Amino acid sequence: MARSDPGMILVAGGAGFIGSHLVARLLDEGNEVICLDNLQTARPSNLKLLEGRPGFTFVEGDITLPLPDAVTRHADRITRIYNLACAASPPQYQVDPEHTMLTNVVGTHHLLRLAERAGARFLLTSTSEVYGDPEVHPQVEGYRGWVSCTGPRACYDEGKRAAEALTFDYARAGRAQVRVARIFNTYGPHMHPDDGRVVSNLICQALSGRDITIYGDGSQTRSFCYVSDMVDALIRLMEWRSDALEPVNLGNPNELTVGELAEQVVALSGARTPLVHRPLPQDDPRRRRPDISRAQAELGWRPTVDLAEGLATTYAWFAQELAEERVPAEAA
Repeated sequence: MARSDPGMILVAGGAGFIGSHLVARLLDEGNEVICLDNLQTARPSNLKLLEGRPGFTFVEGDITLPLPDAVTRHADRITRIYNLACAASPPQYQVDPEHTMLTNVVGTHHLLRLAERAGARFLLTSTSEVYGDPEVHPQVEGYRGWVSCTGPRACYDEGKRAAEALTFDYARAGRAQVRVARIFNTYGPHMHPDDGRVVSNLICQALSGRDITIYGDGSQTRSFCYVSDMVDALIRLMEWRSDALEPVNLGNPNELTVGELAEQVVALSGARTPLVHRPLPQDDPRRRRPDISRAQAELGWRPTVDLAEGLATTYAWFAQELAEERVPAEAA
């Protein structure tokens, strides 16, 4: 990838939660970045933080469709392509499961073809959901998963599995340099308040004085990685000096129950609202914890932000965001 021109970086899904943090970091490092997003799940405030920054270009477009000319005309300069384009929370990706599947398969194909044409390195953000409701714990990259291919989460789970297969097929055929990240639960500022993820749900419920909702008995476990750690991992993976055809788990290996997470949010907020239990969604995994041995050995990476610090920062961000949203409504 040695070029006299440092080139441009394309981030598909760059106005979303993780994507907007990644774009900001790449701009901070002096890169030119094209953010391609259909704004399906992105918060407008995420984009406003990026607009006007030197080196930033926003292109509205859906990767299930042919890529816009505003992107493809730069093929001779694009050197890196990050694919973060897909709704990532069950309530969002289940709204239009067909579109979710096509985003993962057809959209990934469009971006891989651009990577081949441009001679660019390609990074797919896959997911821990490829492991399904795992029978192996913690989850290692060699575990093939326990996934329902017909359930309500299949559009995302199987879509990501197919995207991984397509990505590695391109590499085996010598058509593109590829990297695949399997992202575990990530949280932090820029999340959508209504995205249905457990951290945003609990914090927004506590801030609004609503009942704190726990699905199931709260004994199911998750491992939460702060977004700045995840962005650092993605950049390290993209620049990894290896073309090994293997995915890399990225996440925080510190595991806790959803009930314990709720207790931390309640303590942080001082909320006195009751905890309310709801039925566990179909195919919701009982345990989730990454084995990050590969990321540690190959990328020299492990998370540095502990949960208490990350939750406090995220809580403060949501408090400000929700307060700003209420002001116009009250003024009207």
